[in-house]
Amino acid sequence: MNDESDTTRWDAPTPVTADLRLSVNRTEHPITVDTRETLLDTLREQLDLIGAKKGCDHGQCGACTVLVDGRRVKSCLTLTVTLDGQEVTTVEGLADGETPHPLQTAFVEYDAFQCGYCTPGQLCSAAGMLAEAAAGWPSVVTEDVSTSPRLDEKEIRERMSGNLCRCGAYVNIVAAIGEVAS
Repeated sequence: MNDESDTTRWDAPTPVTADLRLSVNRTEHPITVDTRETLLDTLREQLDLIGAKKGCDHGQCGACTVLVDGRRVKSCLTLTVTLDGQEVTTVEGLADGETPHPLQTAFVEYDAFQCGYCTPGQLCSAAGMLAEAAAGWPSVVTEDVSTSPRLDEKEIRERMSGNLCRCGAYVNIVAAIGEVAS
């Protein structure tokens, strides 16, 4: 019964691809992506930007956080094909040339990392969070929603709650963000 006519061969379907222009860290990239491909995979595998990490691959840990048009997104849940014409900023793009972003400097000064795995996502999330607060967006713990939120420890912890640190460096992360916010 080794006759090939007796067996059915199932070939994997041909992926559907899309050509788009992805702007990452202020650089245009014309790329072709599988329409099922996540931004995290595109960044790491096609553009060699390995700052964003694949932690849980379910949007729960925040290690993959990047900014899209200045807003925080979990790149493991975001399909690249949806980002044609939008600006993506990764941890590699936070610095201004050779000058580190103030958050990067503060994270070093406050020893706001231990193993460093979550740090890129923490930095991008913090940058997005500071912009949200500057725009006056309240959080669940904002006491007076009629004024700009005051970024105290409670407010920072709530706003950063989507980014986990397995090492437990939260005290120093919050202090570093608080320094930049003040």
